[in-house]
Amino acid sequence: MQCPSPNNAPAALEHGPFAALLAQAAAAQRSELNHAELETLLSALGTSFHPPPASFARGAFRVSLHQSREFGLVLSAGLGGLERELDAGNFRKDRAAVHAAVELSTAADFLQRFQRTLPYQEIAVLARHAQRAVPDAQLEQFFARVLQLARDAIALAQTAPLELQVLTLELVLRGNAIAVVDAHSILRASVAPSLPRPVAKIDKLLHPASIGIVGVSATSMNFGRIILRNLVGSGYDKARLRVIRAGETEVDGIACVANLKALEHKLDLLIVAVAADAVYALVDEIIESDAVESVMLIPGSLGETAKSREPAAALAAKINAAHGRAGGGPIFLGANCLGVVSHPGAYDSWFIPLERLPKPAKKPVRNSVMLSQSGAFMITRLSQNPWLDPRYMLALGNQTDLTHGDLLSYFAQSPEIDTIGIYIEGFKDHDGLHFAKAVRSAVLQGKQVVVYKAGKTAPGMGGVMGHTASIAGDLDLFESVLRQAGAIVAQDFEGFDDLFYIAGALHHKSICGNRLGAISGAGFEAVGMADSILSDSYALQMGALQADTVSKVEEILRAKRLDALVEVRNPIDINPGADDDAHLQIAEAFLQDPQIDAVVIGLDPTAPSVRALSESKLRPGYDIHDAKSTVHLMPPLAARNTKPLIGIVDGGRLYDAMCERLMDQGVCVFRNCARGTRALLHYTEARLNADALRAQHANGAQAPG
Repeated sequence: MQCPSPNNAPAALEHGPFAALLAQAAAAQRSELNHAELETLLSALGTSFHPPPASFARGAFRVSLHQSREFGLVLSAGLGGLERELDAGNFRKDRAAVHAAVELSTAADFLQRFQRTLPYQEIAVLARHAQRAVPDAQLEQFFARVLQLARDAIALAQTAPLELQVLTLELVLRGNAIAVVDAHSILRASVAPSLPRPVAKIDKLLHPASIGIVGVSATSMNFGRIILRNLVGSGYDKARLRVIRAGETEVDGIACVANLKALEHKLDLLIVAVAADAVYALVDEIIESDAVESVMLIPGSLGETAKSREPAAALAAKINAAHGRAGGGPIFLGANCLGVVSHPGAYDSWFIPLERLPKPAKKPVRNSVMLSQSGAFMITRLSQNPWLDPRYMLALGNQTDLTHGDLLSYFAQSPEIDTIGIYIEGFKDHDGLHFAKAVRSAVLQGKQVVVYKAGKTAPGMGGVMGHTASIAGDLDLFESVLRQAGAIVAQDFEGFDDLFYIAGALHHKSICGNRLGAISGAGFEAVGMADSILSDSYALQMGALQADTVSKVEEILRAKRLDALVEVRNPIDINPGADDDAHLQIAEAFLQDPQIDAVVIGLDPTAPSVRALSESKLRPGYDIHDAKSTVHLMPPLAARNTKPLIGIVDGGRLYDAMCERLMDQGVCVFRNCARGTRALLHYTEARLNADALRAQHANGAQAPG
């Protein structure tokens, strides 16, 4: 059987024939398609079996569909032939293979991803040597057919007795035609999905008109009592609080009721701070009483130990079943949940005493959210960088009910939110796809989603399982799908801090390209910026200054008597003799250059000419309080320019006040030139990718889902 011409239009695989193939395999009690059935599929893909080459063929590659636990059907393409046996860890990102969630993909997008791989580069080299065009059209058409097959498989998954688990194709090019030299499949029994959570009730969780709390001690400062005091201390109205505790009339001035049946009205939120072994019976009471809209489960160890996994799974199933009732039943956040801080809801339910983590407002308008499986992750981030200042902070714990996908879906629709930062240890089954779709939805609405995924190593995966009963999942797949969806993916804790911060600081700035202007009064900083503009997948470049910009900077240097000491170029080292005004005038000249898209400027706090100290003993008044200081001059400069401007204050505690004053006024500041430039590099890549997704959506070329 010959391959059809690559110019033929793709023939979409009909549900009927594919359904018939699955029915045949099910009737024969087979967990794979036989050779004849595979030939039927290959025909729909516009190809067929060909004898394998006598020896190893150059240009071999592998394409596969596999059913992932987190993301559903995933399309992958990469090394084939003998090379597929090489360790993918030996290759840079996206060189051995690329992956994409089927429900977020188009053939053109996937071809663009495949073009990063070594197999594609080999195909391109072989085509040039044979004086043929690189077969991009044929590859795109083939990927379109594979994606159509996958979508048919997804559509059939709820009705067919079997569903596609794996389809792997070993491929070579015969001329410009794609030939299959080997294929195999795995089928499995179709799995019924969980009932959807009533996510609209998240509004009750975040903005409760009434809160009850179970587990408050009347005699000691246990977690429940700390939470109660935090609720009151954060400004929540005492009259809208109830303690569920038999035998008491009040605790800390809050009225008590004996049980849920004794409540005078339905609670928007119930906080459960009892011992883990008491949760199971209490959840039964909550579901049966229909007295609560949302529940926060504080206790840990539910599903995190071998002994608790089976009862915790039964608990989750019981909660999910309740969502099938009229009204959807209550939603549950947690367990192993630190709690929630909701500034609009006027409450803090964390069990960390307020004195240990002050949360003063650092922004005039809070426009970000932080979601985390680990409460401690949020605490440390906020403690180290209060300028993150989220509007909401929620700890998910082990996702007994509400998942990452649920919460992100809710916030993707929140007009007051611009930036969402998320720490993930693992997804529940198929929630990765739900989450990725929510990322795409948020990005299309102009929001930014910054994600850090824990569990990069085998020991890390084990720690994840013991912490929140999460299965960590494949990291390469996670990063590929989340980047495909439009997320900004951090590589470590420091990267998360930097990207969440820069995303919030630069959200309303224009990212028009990758041309950087770098300014410093210290040679090492200029070099450090230049050395930090390249990653595995993206690069900034030093913009070529226009002649008019060079003339402006030369005039500034002459006026400051620095012209004999400085050569105007990019990056530029403007000498430690430059004062605050010189730094910022040159920064503005760079910002006005149409060949510069962003500026990183070292503010040289240790230089004697810079007003960087909170108080100068050598030169009284020559400090940050001077109207000519960077603290006064830089905020209006940053505000009036639409391009990003990042300040670098590389110095110790003496310069904390300078940084704080700048950051309080909305200036984006980093304490290290490499960190600041790397953050801009990754942020620029993600912003331009998000702009491309929005443009595709506007043109009607968006992927399904």
